[in-house]
Amino acid sequence: MLFELFSILVDQFSFLNVFKYLTVRTGLSMFTAMVVVFLVGNPLINFFSSKQIHNPIREDGPSDHIIRKIGTPTMGGLIILLGVFSGVLLWGDLSNPYNWFLIFIAASFGLLGAYDDYKKIKLKSSNGISSKLKFSLQIILALIGIFILYITSNSDQINNLYFPFFKNLVINLGWFFIPFYMFILVGASNAVNLTDGLDGLATVPVMLVAACFAFISYVSGNIIFSDYLQIAYIEGVGEASIFCGSIIGACLGFLWFNAPPAKIFMGDTGSLSLGGSLGAVGIITKHEIVLAITGGLFVLEAVSVIVQVISYKLTGKRIFKMAPIHHHFEKKGWPESTVVIRFWIISIILAMIGLATLKLR
Repeated sequence: MLFELFSILVDQFSFLNVFKYLTVRTGLSMFTAMVVVFLVGNPLINFFSSKQIHNPIREDGPSDHIIRKIGTPTMGGLIILLGVFSGVLLWGDLSNPYNWFLIFIAASFGLLGAYDDYKKIKLKSSNGISSKLKFSLQIILALIGIFILYITSNSDQINNLYFPFFKNLVINLGWFFIPFYMFILVGASNAVNLTDGLDGLATVPVMLVAACFAFISYVSGNIIFSDYLQIAYIEGVGEASIFCGSIIGACLGFLWFNAPPAKIFMGDTGSLSLGGSLGAVGIITKHEIVLAITGGLFVLEAVSVIVQVISYKLTGKRIFKMAPIHHHFEKKGWPESTVVIRFWIISIILAMIGLATLKLR
């Protein structure tokens, strides 16, 4: 909104030209999102607490969770989304179709997460809507999002899959890009959801991945930088850096309330929307594989659950003491803060590896 306003007034006030720069607007979107989260954080936390909007704690989880975390309000993802949308709508180019694709994915997956949180609260159970229904709705939302992207995007590279570390290794997926994109959106959404089990555990890795893709989207949308780095140039995708900046700012503000001991959990409202958003950014920048590298912690958490389920069904034995894997280390006696910080360190390392792929070709 402000970007459009300043664009109109730039002829009268030349200094407004500064707002045309993506770097400036990315910084402003980050700052705006963070300030909005700081402003609405405490009032919403107090409101959620007064209305007893909190998830029941898993009874099969670490025993100290029942003591320390019971009564902590949830649906903090609403706070994050307020920050994200404030940053994007104020500083993003709303004529850019990529922005609306990202907004749709964040909003729709956030609404699905909010419905799941609502069912958990209403049923007073750690299980909300059935996994089959949730998965089915995620597929439908992903397909709608892909359709929006397909009809609005002018990119002729939508079918292409690019591989890091190789200069010219490109595969044309044809119409297979539809199930492939669906897998990324649904997979990323659920992976972040599974990671969100300890105070602050998912928040920092989301920020790190968003920071990586703020840079990736910027250079992918710049014909000079993309040519220098020998990556695909995608016209207009640089606007995604505004969206990523908003995620960073909103999560940074949310971490103030979510840091151990958490005053609020992001819930499925936040984890599903943030995961889907990261998947969406990976798709439009054509760095889907790099997304799996930078977001490797989320992949690890999801794989640990899959392996645990398959092992138990086939052999009747569990590989981990508890899945997702962060609970395995808690069961082994690691303090929660130790698990969180060490997982953050892993995320930082993976983020650096992901960025290194841009040059190592």
